[in-house]
Amino acid sequence: MTASKEQREADKSRTGTRAKKSPKTGAKAKTKAPAKKTSKKITQETVKEAPAKTADKSPKTTPDAAPKAPAEIPGAWNPRIVVFACNWCSYAGADTAGVSRIQHQPHFRMIRVMCSGRIQAGFVLHAFEKGADGVLVSGCHFGDCHYIFGNHRAVEQFEKTMNVVKLLGIEEGRLRLEWISAAEGVRFAAVINEFTDQVRKLGPSPLTSRQEAA
Repeated sequence: MTASKEQREADKSRTGTRAKKSPKTGAKAKTKAPAKKTSKKITQETVKEAPAKTADKSPKTTPDAAPKAPAEIPGAWNPRIVVFACNWCSYAGADTAGVSRIQHQPHFRMIRVMCSGRIQAGFVLHAFEKGADGVLVSGCHFGDCHYIFGNHRAVEQFEKTMNVVKLLGIEEGRLRLEWISAAEGVRFAAVINEFTDQVRKLGPSPLTSRQEAA
């Protein structure tokens, strides 16, 4: 009897020690589980960050391939340009260029008219007499005129004005006619930059130089 009791107590002590050791192994398993979760989080974050890193390497482009204004040389001569712009299209196109922050030459003065067909030879000649080196007339595209046939009349007025300009000894390159819509901010900037460079190559207006000499 005594031997059997001792064996039972010994068996109980052994099972107790095993039961005490088992929670430790469970605790070790629990500590390993968070490590697996953190590894999953790291892989997810790297996957999310990967497209952002590749996107940063892509070249940055301006919308609609907006032109850049050429760098100005300090002390260089800059022409004075007068722009007669239609209220409904070309003037709004200039606003679009400004809102979109499209770079263009700043050496011009904008005069808004209700229609490009309103621009007569007297307007252009008055601008040259007051010191303009170039005059740009701009209106709506054919078919988009707010007054239906205003831009057709603008072509007729422009041809008459060009004949008078030639008689005064002013180069043809100082007077230009362009069609620019309200949505063509990029085109407006491109026309301004190109026309400014063209007039800069021609130099000061001969009409202005004759007036200064007199």
